[in-house]
Order: sequence, then structure tokens, then C-alpha cells
Amino acid sequence: MPKTLLIDLDGVLNTYSGDFKEDEISAPREGVETFLQELAQHYKIEIFTVRNKKLTLEWLQKYKLDKYVSDITNVKNSYTSIIIDDRALRFEGNFIKTLVEIKNFTPHWKKL
Repeated sequence: MPKTLLIDLDGVLNTYSGDFKEDEISAPREGVETFLQELAQHYKIEIFTVRNKKLTLEWLQKYKLDKYVSDITNVKNSYTSIIIDDRALRFEGNFIKTLVEIKNFTPHWKKL
């Protein structure tokens, strides 16, 4: 059974730049289909989002990305092997380093 990847929608798969609109999802980032296609060959892909599941599914279908995705969820479950998120830090066992990273954290889309 393939490992599960949990991929955040806003800021990872789409061109989200901090302007959240409840009923509208930004266009996909350039290269997203190739990215998902490659991952789907080796992993089960779940999309993580706080957005409405129906709206998210319609977005995936509109851009023909739904064929790579097995589920849409708002839960980060314990079965996930890897989480890809624009607002995440990797804990490497050092609390001091992590505190500094938290203090200095900025999502990639705010750095543009």
C-alpha cells in the first residue's frame, strides 16, 4: 500500500497570496499537474484544506487534477507519511532552533 501524502491547497497547489475568499479558490500554481502526476505514481495523495469540500472538488475537476487525488480533508491524520504545507516547520529535535524558526517564520508567498 502506498504511503499517504497530505498536501495543503492554499499556498501550495494554488496561487494563494493571503487574500482568502471563502467562495473562490485561486488558480493553480504553474507546474502543479506535473507535480501531482509524479507524486501519484508513488503515493496516495490527500488534499488538506479548511475550504468547503465541494468547492475544492470542483476546483480540482476544473483544472483536471482530481484524477491524482484520493481524498479532500480538513484533518491531519496519523496515517499521513508526509505533510506538504506552506505554513509548516520541520521539527529536527532542537527546541531552541525551532523557537527561532517560529519567530522568523514567513510563508513563501509573503516573501515575493
